[in-house]
Amino acid sequence: AKLESGEIVTVTPYDANRGGLLAEYEGVRGFLPVSQLSAEHYPRVGSSDKDEILQRLNVLVNKEIRVRILDADRKANKLIFSEKEAIKEGLAERFEKLSVGDTIKGIVTGVVDFGVFVNVEGIEGLIHISEISWERVNNPSDYVKVGQTVEAKIIAIDKERLSLSMKQLTKDPWLDEVEQFKSGEDVEGTVTRITPFGAFVQLSPAVEALVHVLELGGDGTDPEKVFTLNERKTFTVLEIDKDNRKISLSLDRKSGSAGM
Repeated sequence: AKLESGEIVTVTPYDANRGGLLAEYEGVRGFLPVSQLSAEHYPRVGSSDKDEILQRLNVLVNKEIRVRILDADRKANKLIFSEKEAIKEGLAERFEKLSVGDTIKGIVTGVVDFGVFVNVEGIEGLIHISEISWERVNNPSDYVKVGQTVEAKIIAIDKERLSLSMKQLTKDPWLDEVEQFKSGEDVEGTVTRITPFGAFVQLSPAVEALVHVLELGGDGTDPEKVFTLNERKTFTVLEIDKDNRKISLSLDRKSGSAGM
């Protein structure tokens, strides 16, 4: 009857495993899968870190959770709960109040390799690694921690999740720092990445430029034979494209090159 009516009920989990929470309702044992937890309670951790998932779920044991019954099968002795279904109506109302461009506050619920998950009053938000800071981010955990309150800008809204940006709440320092560079001038920079198509060079804290392999003497030149990671060299600025935030460099002849 509760399944058909869609009525919201309250359960108190008595145990947890890596797949979810065990709970009882009116004497019948049931299961609340991890996938049916709300953004507030979902354990956002690295996919391989199952021990941490279990630790996060254990925190919910003996705490009341409002759920809907997702499936009830007497023959199979199966009772499945869903917290996500119980909060759907409320989420829809909250989504309607949000717009792209809004600034929100939320609590970090998970930090993974590709970004940061944020609980925004029950709505899940994701700050992709590319939207954390204007500088290059290698590890999101260097910038935020689970439980921290962060401020972010909404850059996209879909049916179940917000796409957020922390960096867009601050001015892009690239726009100021790029003003010190002019086409044709020689500059000093530090090699930060070496790829088959060239090398990336840090010219200032916010400005990175590219020396394309064609500037090293042709397609046959191996950038790894020309550059060493973290070395400083002198380069010549070829082109500055402010619209696309790109700077092209060539290796200054005075600094030497295996391809020249």
